[in-house]
Amino acid sequence: MTDGHDLRARVTERSGIPSARRVVVKVGSSSISGDNAGQIEPLVDALAAAHARGTEIILVSSGAIATGMPFLKLDARPNDLATQQAAAAVGQNVLIYRYQNSLRRFGITAGQVLLTAGDLENPTHRSNAQRAMDRLLGLRILPIVNENDTVATHEIRFGDNDRLAALVSQLVEADALVLLSDVDALYTRPPQEPGAVMISEVPIGDDLAGVTFGDIGAAGVGTGGAATKVSAARLAAAAGTAVLVTSTGRVAEALAGADIGTFFAPAP
Repeated sequence: MTDGHDLRARVTERSGIPSARRVVVKVGSSSISGDNAGQIEPLVDALAAAHARGTEIILVSSGAIATGMPFLKLDARPNDLATQQAAAAVGQNVLIYRYQNSLRRFGITAGQVLLTAGDLENPTHRSNAQRAMDRLLGLRILPIVNENDTVATHEIRFGDNDRLAALVSQLVEADALVLLSDVDALYTRPPQEPGAVMISEVPIGDDLAGVTFGDIGAAGVGTGGAATKVSAARLAAAAGTAVLVTSTGRVAEALAGADIGTFFAPAP
């Protein structure tokens, strides 16, 4: 007997994203925390539109530590692990509440899934996570995944949620992965520098020779940057998942198959 996901629509170009059966969307801390917390509403609008046409959506959302910081009276991201864990514990709760509050407008229920790198390396934990996600999607619940920052240690971290999103894409056999940030695409050098040219397509095996990437997002509250996006995109694409990298403000266009961002072709 085959499950419905065996009949998934393979995505080989941007225009195929709207007909994908299963899509992972990853959003970074700087896009949905602090002054940008208001971006949760339009993000949810876009996710709900895709959900309404039958796409199974998984959201990988950073932002627990950044969201928790104001509640701990912190002006900057804490450096010590215990305070990061405390901020994450408070922030994760608030973050999920904000998402659920917004999703309620569409009658969609969120399910929280917290993972550590160890969970995806341990075969038993991995199969448990896979089974839980499949069940949530079968029930039309929208899983919201984050690293379990409250128990993760420096030694067993994913490093950034772009990598987590790529591993989740493999776990759920997603047809497409949409990596969102505060930049609309990847460029040949940091986009604020003269001579930066947008990269529209990255074929399988393209090593992006001569491309220079900056470090982290403009807001400074996240841990990822263009280099981590490329690394994560390659990981997902090599496993057969198409990847689109664009800005959070363009997520509705991305899920509608618009000709935007940087597209990583999936391996056959």
